[in-house]
Amino acid sequence: MAKEKIEVDKLKFEKEELANGHVLIAGMDEVGRGPLAGPVCVSAVIMPLDDLIDGIDDSKKLSEKKRIALAEQIKEKAIAYSIAMVDEQTIDKINILEATKLCMVNALNGLSKKPDIVLVDAISKLATDIPVRGIVKGDSLSYSIGAASILAKVTRDEYMKKLAEEYPEYGFEKHKGYGTSEHIAVLKKIGPCIYHRLSFLKFLDEK
Repeated sequence: MAKEKIEVDKLKFEKEELANGHVLIAGMDEVGRGPLAGPVCVSAVIMPLDDLIDGIDDSKKLSEKKRIALAEQIKEKAIAYSIAMVDEQTIDKINILEATKLCMVNALNGLSKKPDIVLVDAISKLATDIPVRGIVKGDSLSYSIGAASILAKVTRDEYMKKLAEEYPEYGFEKHKGYGTSEHIAVLKKIGPCIYHRLSFLKFLDEK
């Protein structure tokens, strides 16, 4: 018997917040918590909910070509959007979770319109007076968070490609700073550059 495909209503959480009287609903997501190099990147975006873009989803499920095309549409249609990054030195100083939360607050503060509530993938407590609703797997379940996920991913990927021009030996344009076997092999051979997160590289000291 064929498995029935279950369609997800990606406006479920937005509809709930509209019913609660929240008109301007932001989605927010981060990209880059796990890499060994490069910044963490967060996008916050307020999308119109009566003029949807087809194909919005968790950025990891989409091809690079699809993400880039969708990012342009998101920027064109967004009521407001903001993208923030927090660098490697700050990540090393305050840890990746706190750096991600800082980046989220910076992205929210960068919005040209203040949202009534922000839907966030997983994280539910931030240093902001804007109500925050954390949704597990929100980038797959919420249209607004999915849009933010795409903007953050495209922005960070482009940034890592630029770093690759400065440090071509690391292959940042291919792995975007993540700990692939190729990346780790180069690190063990020549060591880190200024864009590596030293707190993530303790394994280099292991014998």
